[in-house]
Amino acid sequence: MTFYQELQLSSTGSKQLIKNTKDPKERRRHILIYNFKVYLVMAFCVAVVSLYSKLIGSENSVVGVTVLLAVLVLRQADFGIKTTHGLFSIAGIFGLLMVAPRIANMLSPLPAFLVNVIAILLLMILGCHNVIMYNHSTFVLGYLLLLGYDVTGAEYIKRVEGLAVGMILCMVIFYKNQKNRPYRRTFLDLFREFDLQSARGRWYLKLTLIVSTAMLGMNLLGLPRAMWAGIACMSVCLPFTEDCVARSGKRWQFNIVGCVFFIVLYLILPESMYPYIGMIGGIGVGYSAGYAWQTVFNTFGALSIASGLFGMPMAVALRIGANVFGALYTVLCNKVIDKLTVAFSEKRNAVV
Repeated sequence: MTFYQELQLSSTGSKQLIKNTKDPKERRRHILIYNFKVYLVMAFCVAVVSLYSKLIGSENSVVGVTVLLAVLVLRQADFGIKTTHGLFSIAGIFGLLMVAPRIANMLSPLPAFLVNVIAILLLMILGCHNVIMYNHSTFVLGYLLLLGYDVTGAEYIKRVEGLAVGMILCMVIFYKNQKNRPYRRTFLDLFREFDLQSARGRWYLKLTLIVSTAMLGMNLLGLPRAMWAGIACMSVCLPFTEDCVARSGKRWQFNIVGCVFFIVLYLILPESMYPYIGMIGGIGVGYSAGYAWQTVFNTFGALSIASGLFGMPMAVALRIGANVFGALYTVLCNKVIDKLTVAFSEKRNAVV
């Protein structure tokens, strides 16, 4: 395996390669390449987000995160349709990211809930027809981040401009890497094949309603960071219901572990080091092959920002509360919706 090929491996793949290598010299080589890859990716991420922050303002650093995640996904993933038609999907996705979060934040909780339902469902249809690619986690996450870190006025204009540049970049990378895909499905097939009688269609709607109602509940209670609950729900609501319970446990349990680690770092590090806690979390995510430890380290960046706004104790309480609520709420809703679906199907079959 060449140096470049090893750089393309996931953390799981790199760790498996190191584990299976018996020759000590080769093993050391794989370890060095793995470490180089982690810090290279981290440096690239910091560079992209910093560039966006410099060009369109620190309030819009979340745009850099959203574009970065999209680029990293679209260089490898596809939409299950013709590549040229996939460009329309990218345009639709970024169009929603430009407009829908701003509209939702202009409205009271109930109308905002309707906007969220429409936007998230469209993101699922446009970006996750090929379910195995798991694209929705990137695009819905981007939507929730933009929703949670809202801007207005001149900053919003800059946000739209930053997303437009990101859209063009994603289109170029996507077409270059995916142009030889042999799909026959078209852009319109994404909508023609949306069917609530199919497992995929029901999952689209299930995730949309669970995420949107969880945020609605927090908004009605006047709690900040409603998008944290939405992100937790999105992460736990997997295509197969039986997988949700195990994912839910990992989400809330390891979120608490991450909060404990954050508290330790916050107390032992000097205040001048607080801005780097998020970077430490990013490095930790790079070394994490599994969902559990990725959850731990993902808490660092979110809490480092929230602590500056609410204070560390309040930020930690919000983070734990939103994630425990989101994880357990998703499991409960999954069971209720599945039972209702079975009951409806039995009733319909009896009528037929």
